[in-house]
Amino acid sequence: MGKTQDVVTREYTINLAKAVHGVTFKKRAPRAVSAVKKFAQKVMKTSDVRVDVKLNKHIWSKGIRNVPRRIRVSISRKRNDDEDAAEDLYSYVTVADESQGFSGLGTKVVDDV
Repeated sequence: MGKTQDVVTREYTINLAKAVHGVTFKKRAPRAVSAVKKFAQKVMKTSDVRVDVKLNKHIWSKGIRNVPRRIRVSISRKRNDDEDAAEDLYSYVTVADESQGFSGLGTKVVDDV
């Protein structure tokens, strides 16, 4: 089993301001959701990425124009139990706890127990 086959959960900070800079106002929130999916595909090496409803609501919380500048997400690589699935792994992205600021936070591996 390779490293990309492991089931793992990690926390990341995504800079959405960089992703939506210069984007038309009416396309900013949809572009931010796409940027989160693209980031999850890159770091977890899975093409099947599923976004949690709470994360979607958090991105859209200030409207279509005013996307949060940064967002702390928890990305889980999980096994796909469906037999006819094209891939055996998928990524599930949820919003992480935001009790403090973003400074000093790096990538953190979360233990699933």
